[in-house]
Amino acid sequence: MTERPESRMRETMRGQSAALTRLLKDRRGVEDVAARLRGRRALIVGTGTSWHAAAQGASLLRLAGLDVVAAQSADVAHDPAGVERAGALIAMTHTGAKRYTAEVVQRARDAGVDVIRVSGVEVADADLHTVARERSAAFTASHTAALLRLAQVAEALGAPLGGLDGVPAAAEEAFQDARPPLPVPQRLIEFAGGGINQWTAAEGALKIREAAYVASEGLAVEQFLHGPSVALRATDQLVCLDGGGPWSARLTELADAAEGSGVPVARITARGLGEPLSIFPLIVAVHRIALEAAEALGVNPDTFGRDVPGREPWSAIKL
Repeated sequence: MTERPESRMRETMRGQSAALTRLLKDRRGVEDVAARLRGRRALIVGTGTSWHAAAQGASLLRLAGLDVVAAQSADVAHDPAGVERAGALIAMTHTGAKRYTAEVVQRARDAGVDVIRVSGVEVADADLHTVARERSAAFTASHTAALLRLAQVAEALGAPLGGLDGVPAAAEEAFQDARPPLPVPQRLIEFAGGGINQWTAAEGALKIREAAYVASEGLAVEQFLHGPSVALRATDQLVCLDGGGPWSARLTELADAAEGSGVPVARITARGLGEPLSIFPLIVAVHRIALEAAEALGVNPDTFGRDVPGREPWSAIKL
C-alpha cells in the first residue's frame, strides 16, 4: 500500500514552535501599536478562526486595562455603529482578503478611526505581521502567531502575563504529546472550555469540521451545561480544555458527570503558563486532534473540502 504523503497542515504544525520563537525575537510594530491603543476604546474583529483570535485577543488586552470588545466582522459590517464609536479598530485576518473584515476596515478608515491590521507577512501594509501564508486551508500557525502578537501588545501595555518566553516550548510539547490520538466518535465530538478557553473550544470544533469533516460543537462550559449536555451520548466524545484558573473546578464537574453517564472524555490540561497563556498549548492540542482525525479517516485536511464531489456550488460564496 502506498504511504499517504504528509499533509501541509502537519508540516506547518511541526514548524509552529520555531515560528513563535522567531516572533518573540521580532517585536517590530509592537510598541507602536501599544502606543496607538493606550487610553483608547478599541474594537477587534475577525471571521472564522480570526474571530476566535479576536475574542481571545480582547481578553488579553483587557488584562492591560484596555477598554476593548470583540465582534464578528460580518456583524459589524451589517451594524456599523460600533466602528464609529471606537477609537481604534483591530482587524484580525490571515491574508487580508476576507470579505467582511475588508468592509469593516474600509468603513473605519472612512470614519477616521485608527485601523490596526494583524496579518500574514504577504500583507505589506499590515501593522503587525505574523507568518507566511499557510499552504493548508486549515490555518494553525497563523492563528497562534496572531495571538502571540496580541499578547506582546498586551504585555507592552502592562498586562501581567508573564511566561511569554515559554510559549514556543509549551506549543511544541502539546504537538509532541505522547498520548494516543482520540478515537473518531460515531456521531459528535464536543469541545468545552471556560473563560478565554471557551474560544479554544470553538476553534477545536471549527478545525475538526474543516479538516476532517467530523460533526462537532465547541461551547463555554456553562453554556454546554444549560441544555446541550442533555444530548451527549456514549457514541460521542467530550474534550474538556482546562487552562487553570476559576473554571477548572467546573470543568472537572462536567468531565466527571459525563464519564459517570458513559460518555468518553478526554481531559486536556495546560496550567504551566497560567490561564491567559494556556490558550497556546490548548489551541495546538485541539488542532492536533483535528489533524489526527483527518489522518485516521483518510481525509486531506488541506483542501477545505474542495476535493469532495458535489461541493462546487459552495465556491460561489465569497468569503
